[in-house]
Amino acid sequence: MNQFLRTTVAGAALALGLGLGLPAFAQDAPKAGGAITITYKDDVATLDPAIGYDWQNWSMIKSLFDALMDYEPGTTNLKPDLAESYEISPDGKVFTFKLRDGVKFHNGRAMTAEDVKYTLDRVTNPETQSPGAGFFGSIAGYEDMASGKVKSLSGVTVPDPKTVRIELSRPDATFLHVMALNFAHIVPKEEVEKYGADFGKHPVGTGAFKLAEWTLGQRLVFEKNADYWNKGVPFLDQITFEIGQEPIVALLRLQKGEVDIPGDGIPPAKFQEVMKDPEQKARVVEGGQLHTGYITMNVKMAPFDDVKVRQAVNMAINKDRIVQIINGRAVPANQPLPPSMPGYVKNLEGYKYDPEAAKKLLAEAGHADGFETELFVMNTDPQPRIAQAIQQDLAAIGIKASIRSLAQANVIEAGGMENGAAMIWSGGMGWIADFPDPSNFYGPILGCAGAVQGGWNWSWYCNEALDKRAAEADAIVDPAKAEERFAAWGAIYSDIMKDAPWVPVFNEQRFTMKSARMVGADNLFVDPVHIPINYDFVSVNDVQ
Repeated sequence: MNQFLRTTVAGAALALGLGLGLPAFAQDAPKAGGAITITYKDDVATLDPAIGYDWQNWSMIKSLFDALMDYEPGTTNLKPDLAESYEISPDGKVFTFKLRDGVKFHNGRAMTAEDVKYTLDRVTNPETQSPGAGFFGSIAGYEDMASGKVKSLSGVTVPDPKTVRIELSRPDATFLHVMALNFAHIVPKEEVEKYGADFGKHPVGTGAFKLAEWTLGQRLVFEKNADYWNKGVPFLDQITFEIGQEPIVALLRLQKGEVDIPGDGIPPAKFQEVMKDPEQKARVVEGGQLHTGYITMNVKMAPFDDVKVRQAVNMAINKDRIVQIINGRAVPANQPLPPSMPGYVKNLEGYKYDPEAAKKLLAEAGHADGFETELFVMNTDPQPRIAQAIQQDLAAIGIKASIRSLAQANVIEAGGMENGAAMIWSGGMGWIADFPDPSNFYGPILGCAGAVQGGWNWSWYCNEALDKRAAEADAIVDPAKAEERFAAWGAIYSDIMKDAPWVPVFNEQRFTMKSARMVGADNLFVDPVHIPINYDFVSVNDVQ
């Protein structure tokens, strides 16, 4: 994995004004132009940056919109993006961003500081139902916004059209990362008001690409934004996303040269075949990712409101067998954080696979004869097969789980409803870090802020004492105390595992393929932040 950026906001005020030219590899890149075709089995749920929150639309949104901050391509190193520079006050609570000149929305209007404020007000307004609202909890006035008392964040002000001042209610070591999230990508008020709830189908941003066509259930077409502020980007003229392609068919079409990327990855049933063929293996791209796949148990729904039941389920799952199902492309997990993430607890014992001990715990909880429940799963292979393995493990301790295999968007919808899903196998939707910091595996998926309608805390677990400790950990902004901060986060995740709202199952690597006509550095193709692909820097070598 890449070196993690440890953001510091303590000490003297910091001012950065970095140029945003092309990455170094671009000197040897082919000339701009050309088009590629990418396949997906399921349609895209939305392209609204305030709403979209799955691995399929994550990088699409990043190519249509920009934020104040971003990452150097292929790395986890932060840099200014729509911000030309920024300053941080000595106490780490006031961020002043200066916007760059020449930035226009796809509708031709120049972007201003008012657009930044509108974007932040919109994403934190409970009426928007953004699953990312909790990320902005450190901004002054957030609580009043979240409660519906006000319609504007008091901590976000606009001194002039090129300046945005953001005051925090507490020091937050992750705030610059938050400003690089999709949820912070800038949107134009007039377009949002024009389309209302359908803005996600008619996205207008400042990004390198703009939406040219969306035929639901068939295809999306992105075309190059000829007026993009970062000159020289993107390389491609067009990207077509074909919808409704089974992964097996997509692989066959890739082999025939009909498509360039199978968006759902290499089908597990074909993985060994691909890796044994030197020609195909040469076009396989392995991407490191900060990922955990897990089973959620809804603590608001009986019998999962009993910690003993949740602990029993943890003991029932044979993780080694599940890893075998995906051809060993992962390692078993015993905590929410992946091993590469700062804060990972190396000596955490976790719950060992022990069906007999699990049965005893169930009996202590009053379920000696087991019970019936439902397990939701995304319907793309290998997820249903993994769900079947989980189903068998649960049956061995007396839990009869019926499987509900649905499209990704439907599983996400069910998880975001308080009584929508008792259990979910997160495969295909398993958590990949929004930014490389241990706090990111907490707020949206295990913290109280994520346990809301439309949120991603599908266990609906809310421990206010841990929320307080999380805020205290993120208030440690002195770089000399980074290890202290990571240790605090490790202790939080250890205590979460005692409550067992999840079964962490495995930490997975991402494998996909590219056509022979695609060039460019692999770390800019499968990107650790623009999961799974940074489209802005993809190129082909057959441009005339």
